Amino acid sequence: MTWLPADFVHPVRVDVPGGHHLRPIAGADVDLDYPAVMGSRERLWSLYGKAWGWPPAHMTYEQDREDLERHAVEIAAHQSFNYALFDAAESALLGCVYIDPPEKPGADAEIAWWVVDDRVGSELEQALDALVPRWIAEDWPFERPRYLGRDLSWDEWLALPDLS
Repeated sequence: MTWLPADFVHPVRVDVPGGHHLRPIAGADVDLDYPAVMGSRERLWSLYGKAWGWPPAHMTYEQDREDLERHAVEIAAHQSFNYALFDAAESALLGCVYIDPPEKPGADAEIAWWVVDDRVGSELEQALDALVPRWIAEDWPFERPRYLGRDLSWDEWLALPDLS
């Protein structure tokens, strides 16, 4: 079984209530991504560090740009997806949504998301929390998506056997 149907077309823009939107991330977004990630680095490490080793404490601007370019290549190849959360003018990157093939049994996709520190607990975070599962259900071909850090903790996920 392949992860996505051959004819699947991924969304290129998703409106988020409050004048925000999601779109696939690109290397050119590094000027907005780097301060967003590094400004929220301690909290992001507490969420993703054990599982993904991200974001590293001393990530450079160039390393971030390379990471974003890798994401863009993976998006184009439908290997995985990283959607950035922007304000209407795309003058601020406020978070990301990751949609990945499963690494562990029991799901056909693994989805995670975050917002920058100053938006934690905000209406924007609440809107994103409500939107992502609905968006996945309506626009993606998954039957058993797993919402990492939500359906089960990261520690529970890490304890599952790997698929490979």
